[in-house]
Amino acid sequence: MPIFALQGQEGRLFKPLAFTKNFSMFFAALLAITLVPLLIVKLLRIPKKINISPRWLNQFINFIWAGKPRAEDKHPISKVLFKIYHPVLDFVLKHRVKALIVSALLILSTIPVYSQIGQEFMPPLNEGDLLYMPTTLPGISIEKSKEWLQQQDKLIMTFGEVKSVFGKVGRADTATDPAPLSMVETIIQLKPVGEWPKVYHERWYSQSFPHWIKPVLRLFWPEMKHRDWDGLVQALNEKVKQPGTTNAWVFPVKTRIDMLTTGIRTPIGIKIFGDNFSVLTFGYGTQIL
Repeated sequence: MPIFALQGQEGRLFKPLAFTKNFSMFFAALLAITLVPLLIVKLLRIPKKINISPRWLNQFINFIWAGKPRAEDKHPISKVLFKIYHPVLDFVLKHRVKALIVSALLILSTIPVYSQIGQEFMPPLNEGDLLYMPTTLPGISIEKSKEWLQQQDKLIMTFGEVKSVFGKVGRADTATDPAPLSMVETIIQLKPVGEWPKVYHERWYSQSFPHWIKPVLRLFWPEMKHRDWDGLVQALNEKVKQPGTTNAWVFPVKTRIDMLTTGIRTPIGIKIFGDNFSVLTFGYGTQIL
């Protein structure tokens, strides 16, 4: 039910999965009460036993041919299930009205929780690669934007976690990519996490403890370890940060979907409306709540 309440991008992505799951459960239940009993009767008939000698050979062949059927109430698994199921079933049948009332109250108790779930749910997915999208002031020349792109790519390739870098500046010959020269799109392909180089991380003992005890402490809290994802993004941002630019580090596939559906290329966007262009641009006398 929560999946069917999703709207927008989440609804388009997850509703087909919910429909598929519910349809499969419905038809599985339908076949379980119609076709499966008939197949059991037709296909699981116990064949006639074979009488041969010696006795040990007769028992072995009949065990392979006909098996050793057990009564349902004597099967070891069924006996345990019957002991659990029968007391509950007898209690519910004796107190039918109370059981229905309790079940209805349990269903109604989920309404306050269900009303707080919301209609948007898009968990972040680590795609394994990064899309670097910096922007600068409009009016930059072609030569300067090319130089800007090349400098960024060289700085990014200095990281051992990076496998390849491919940057694009300007607009392609298509109406679906209206990107100005002031916006760069760089796809950063990363190596597997196991191949990332280890870097120094300052620990609680790094500055204050004597050197002779540090090797023991490094066994439990190593100073050299792989960067985590947030640490890598922060290090990349500090490396390529330049005055007059705004950096955005996002995932390639998710960003493309967001741009197609909303027109915004970052996870958070603010749209401001008004009649005075100078107020909207510089924020004179305005306050965004």
